[in-house]
Amino acid sequence: MAYSHSEQHLRVKLGEPFHLDSIDASATPGLRRKDKKNIQTPLGKMHAELSDLQARLWAEHSRSLLLVLQALDSGGKDGTIRRVFKGVNPQGVRITGFRQPSSIEASHDFLWRINQALPAKGEIGIFNRSHYEDVVAAYVMKLINDKERQRRFQEIRNFEDYLDSNQIDVVKVFLHISKDEQRKRFQQRIDDPAKQWKFSDTDLKTRKLWTQYQDAYSEAISATSTDESPWFVIPANHRWSRDYSIMKLLLDRLELINPQYPQVSGLEGIIVK
Repeated sequence: MAYSHSEQHLRVKLGEPFHLDSIDASATPGLRRKDKKNIQTPLGKMHAELSDLQARLWAEHSRSLLLVLQALDSGGKDGTIRRVFKGVNPQGVRITGFRQPSSIEASHDFLWRINQALPAKGEIGIFNRSHYEDVVAAYVMKLINDKERQRRFQEIRNFEDYLDSNQIDVVKVFLHISKDEQRKRFQQRIDDPAKQWKFSDTDLKTRKLWTQYQDAYSEAISATSTDESPWFVIPANHRWSRDYSIMKLLLDRLELINPQYPQVSGLEGIIVK
C-alpha cells in the first residue's frame, strides 16, 4: 500500500531501531504553535470529510477500517475518540475498550477476544487498548517472558496480515505523551471532582514503571509495524495537534480505500405516490 507524506512522517518501519524517546511528545507535525487558535476551521472541514467517507464506506459495505489506539495511562485515548469522531454516524462505528481479561477471556488464547470485536464490512472499528496489552503490559508485569513475547509478536504479524487479506485496513496509533505531561494530567484528575473517578492507585503503580513501559512499547512497535498494518507515533502533549494528526491520518487512509456509493439501476421512471 502506498502512503501519503503525512503518514510517512509519523510511521515506524518494521524492525528499524526505534525508541519513543526519539520522538518529541510536544511536537506539532505539520503545524505551528500559533495555528492552535485557528485549528477549529480546518478541523471542521476534516470532520465533514470524515463523515462523508464513513458514509460511503458504510454504504459500499465491502471492507472496513480498524483504528487501534494505544497509550500510557492518561495518554488521551478517550478524548481522541470523542473529538475525532464527532459528527460521524454512530451506526457505522464500533468502539471496543479492552481491560484486564475476564476469566472467560483468559481461558482462551490472547487473540480470541480481539476476534469477537473486529469491525464488520462497512464499519470503522476503534480499539481503546488492544491485543498489544498482551505483549506490553503482560511483559512488563512479568506474566510472560521474552520468548513468549516474541512468539506473540509473530502471531500478531500473522493475524494482522490475515485482517488485511480480508479487507480490514488496520491503522495503529500510539499516542505519545511525556512523563511530565502525564503527571499534570493525573493531578488534574485528582483535583477535579468530575474526573476523580478516572484515577486509581494502579495509575501510580504503573507510572513507577514508566521506563519499562517505554521500552516495551518501543520494542513492540518496531516488531509489528508492517506494510499492511503500520504503526504511527503521534505526539500527544497538545490535544489540538494530536486531533489534527489523527484526522489527517484517517482521511488519507480512507481516501486510499476510496469507498463508493453502490450504483443502483432500475429506478428510472419510478414515482413514489
